[in-house]
Amino acid sequence: LPKEGEKNILITSALPYVNNVPHLGNIIGCVLSGDVFARYCRIRGFNTLYISGTDEYGTATETKALEEGLTPQQVCDKYHKLHCSVYDWFNIQFDFFGRTTTENQTKIAQDIFWKLHQQNHLVEDTVEQLQCTGCQRFLADRFVEGICPFCNYEDARGDQCDACGKLINATELKSPKCKVCGGTPEKKTSRHLFLNLTESSQDISCTSPGNWSPNARQITRSWIQEGLKPRCITRDLKWGTPVPLEGYTDKVFYVWFDAPIGYLSITANYTDQWEKWWKNPKQVTLYQFMAKDNVPFHTVVFPSTLIGANDNYTLLNNISATEYLNYEDDKFSKSRGVGVFGDNAADSGIPADIWRFYLLYMRPEGQDSAFSWSDFAIKNNSELLNNLGNFINRALMFLQNNFAGKIPDLELMDEDTNFIALVNRELKVYYENMDKLRLREGLKVVLNISKYGNQYVQANKPWVLVKGSDAERCRAGTVIGLACNLSFMLSLLIHPYMPTVSKEIQTQLKVRAQEDCGILTEHFVPFLKPGHVIGTPKPLFQKIDPAVCEKLKAKYAGKKAPSKAKPSATPSSTPAPGAASPATIEALQAEVTQQGEKVRSLKTNKAEKAVIDAEVTRLLELKKKLSLAEGKDPNQPSTGGKSKKK
Repeated sequence: LPKEGEKNILITSALPYVNNVPHLGNIIGCVLSGDVFARYCRIRGFNTLYISGTDEYGTATETKALEEGLTPQQVCDKYHKLHCSVYDWFNIQFDFFGRTTTENQTKIAQDIFWKLHQQNHLVEDTVEQLQCTGCQRFLADRFVEGICPFCNYEDARGDQCDACGKLINATELKSPKCKVCGGTPEKKTSRHLFLNLTESSQDISCTSPGNWSPNARQITRSWIQEGLKPRCITRDLKWGTPVPLEGYTDKVFYVWFDAPIGYLSITANYTDQWEKWWKNPKQVTLYQFMAKDNVPFHTVVFPSTLIGANDNYTLLNNISATEYLNYEDDKFSKSRGVGVFGDNAADSGIPADIWRFYLLYMRPEGQDSAFSWSDFAIKNNSELLNNLGNFINRALMFLQNNFAGKIPDLELMDEDTNFIALVNRELKVYYENMDKLRLREGLKVVLNISKYGNQYVQANKPWVLVKGSDAERCRAGTVIGLACNLSFMLSLLIHPYMPTVSKEIQTQLKVRAQEDCGILTEHFVPFLKPGHVIGTPKPLFQKIDPAVCEKLKAKYAGKKAPSKAKPSATPSSTPAPGAASPATIEALQAEVTQQGEKVRSLKTNKAEKAVIDAEVTRLLELKKKLSLAEGKDPNQPSTGGKSKKK
């Protein structure tokens, strides 16, 4: 529970739909990101609560039940268990992972509804809906697909277009089709209740002085600038939280009114004193993690709901919304077998911490990114095996072999204090990134510190000093003692990202650090005192053979989606045949430039041939993607650059 005078951090990750197996993009977009930040807060000593759960009501569940010949409740039970299994394997450490099909959900959602009704924040109106004569039912938004009225994307859903991101009404779709039977629905009318957002813009714009990812600010600002309108909060469905108002008892709450209230009800299932978290804005700071398509519901609709209920609710302070993680040069698709899903990762033979590392290294913080098997192997072999693992193992092995595993006295010289200052500078950047929810950048700082550690050891050559005079042996002891202490600090810094690896480092150091005692200090201070004896060193990481990744890549390649033309409102904006959008081309050009610089740097610094070859392969792959994006033949030799002399 929140504590007086302490930092009380409440963390939520977007509730995953219960109707599917989460893929890698789902995992990094919400639950894994939330877990990393929660672990970081705990090792800083903050009083932290991290909750999430499965979103179980609504059209998505009804659709899945029809597909599988199950009842909605059976679908929820089946997939809730599956989600729990996947997150357990990925070592996601929730304080509580619940679900929305509970008595507390009904009680709290209906209580908020009545408060909104009493405060006159609800309006009634007649809605034109699509009705399928074949299925003999009104079609909820997700039961309808068609062409987006804004960007002409062919596979827009009845509630939102994934291409342009705009929210739409199902009746606005061009050429709508019923997802169940494929028939063409007809327009009919039905009375519904709306949350009146018209007067909420001023309240919403003042709700959060905290850290918002740029895309969250942009999306929210766009909504407010376009003018907020009443938003329908009821649906003609059976599976959902029932509307308690007379005349509407045959309807349920719309999932995006109901689902965010799940944060409250799930907390209520964790503790009967849930209001100390959710009705305590002066003592509690709220952080929310999600993918960008969930942003407006968390920054506009949900805050408007809580503000309108006028019951001292804890409101959003900080939000981290990722862009999308794609898979190789495609999108994740369970139906086509494309991409790695949560249960596949567990079957790969690759430890969960390695998956966590790569997903966080590629976390799409500023733009879309893509999971790549070849890059997966490269990052493991270069950043983990050759950098972090190499530094810690060589430090501990040297101590074991030359000082009987006992930390020597540290007699610091200017070179050592300069090195400590360098580490402290990086540590400050680590804190800044983590506090501002730039988790990917925080991870890269950890790897930088490890790299500096390798350089420090290499420059001082303790393996030479230890064979010299007593003074030189003493100097070797200081260098390696400092390196072992840095290894301990790295075990703390890496803990949010790779908790199992963190524990293994501490086991080898014979140190047991408690996660929740604020052990991560502002500055690098040697923790292992002279005389402390470490355990048995052993390698932290194993090399991943690129050939193994090629096999896994082939296994999860699936079937390519048939190409679909996207009609455009203006012929002038249509890309050349086979070409991607200008934004995509520009992003790829930037990647090619960055990768080219990386290859040149490796060659200049005379890196190992295997490392250079791997990065060159990556560069060629990017150039091929760029050629395809520009509508060119990737096998056609470039006409640019220098001509070869004969």
